[in-house]
Amino acid sequence: MSRMIAVLAATAALLAPHPAAAQTSPGPSAYAAPEEAYAAIRPMIADMHRIVTPDGVETTETVMLGGIPQWISIRGADRDNPILIYVHGGPGASEMGRSISWRRGVEEFFTVVHWDQRGTGKTFGANDPEATRPTLSRERMASDLVELIDLLRARFDQPKVVLLGHSWGNVIGLDAALRRPDAVSAYVSLSPALAMQENERVAYARLLGIARERGDAEGLAALEALAPYPGEALDPQRLGTQRGYVMRYGGLAAYRDNAEFFMKAARLSPDYDLDDRLAIDAGGEQSIQTLLPALMETDLRSVRRTPFPVVLMVGRHDLTTPPEVSEAWLEALDAPSKTLVRFEHSAHLAPHEEPGRFLLALVEHVLPLAGAEAP
Repeated sequence: MSRMIAVLAATAALLAPHPAAAQTSPGPSAYAAPEEAYAAIRPMIADMHRIVTPDGVETTETVMLGGIPQWISIRGADRDNPILIYVHGGPGASEMGRSISWRRGVEEFFTVVHWDQRGTGKTFGANDPEATRPTLSRERMASDLVELIDLLRARFDQPKVVLLGHSWGNVIGLDAALRRPDAVSAYVSLSPALAMQENERVAYARLLGIARERGDAEGLAALEALAPYPGEALDPQRLGTQRGYVMRYGGLAAYRDNAEFFMKAARLSPDYDLDDRLAIDAGGEQSIQTLLPALMETDLRSVRRTPFPVVLMVGRHDLTTPPEVSEAWLEALDAPSKTLVRFEHSAHLAPHEEPGRFLLALVEHVLPLAGAEAP
């Protein structure tokens, strides 16, 4: 499994382990050895996470979005709590199967919805990949999200939802929110892919500085060989090399040189079996290859006003989507209210790195915007 796309999609959440284009995707044998052990553990985890409150909701199901079946999970202790849709990164980096490390506390205050986007995870496995590939676009996926918003509003009889867009998820999340501002009580921008060329430029400069500070001659040479970076055309191989050093220098997960704790979390998820996990790899590879050009053209700094409150959450150590880019955007943004939350001990994966502070931020800063009282 290559550092290139493993971190490429881990790039911010551009996140999920993806095989290199020059290699074949890992077959079942890559996972099969411990599969029996994982299968034995998952029922215990499912029982620990079971929603048992009388007014709770716990379902994993397919819904029709954009003309194809797409998988969602809906979990919460009280179905009258505000709806929070977590729009995962990648493209192709499902959070549904990885959220077990942080979700349970959040589900006491929100009805949390995870959605495997078209081309991702369980949704990838439920559809013909070649038929889906031509439909993988920023516009189509934002439209899918708008449909999901309306479906959930009708099901739970709620006028608005909270949207949380992580990394790539911020692209289609903000697109959808701006299309349907009447349906959004608050928008949470988490380690956002905001302006990819600027993100890459800033991250590259910081990586060079870290390599020099550490005296990492090999890393410095590898990074300098990428210059000019990002340049006019950024291919997956060059991006993958850069992302390798993002991970190595703790810019994906703070104080770590890997993110295995995140990437392998779906092995423990009651929602994901072996085929689903293989679909994360295959779907992520297809999604990155198809959507990378559109992603690199993204510059949401042109959004200068929103009719809904915005909460920006960033990790101080993030080298995938450097916080200074999104913080400058927030400073200039005209919104009914805007809040900046910094996670001092996180990089790109704050919900997994600091789950307690992530929950606290949602309860303190987002719950009141959704019309609910913080405890």
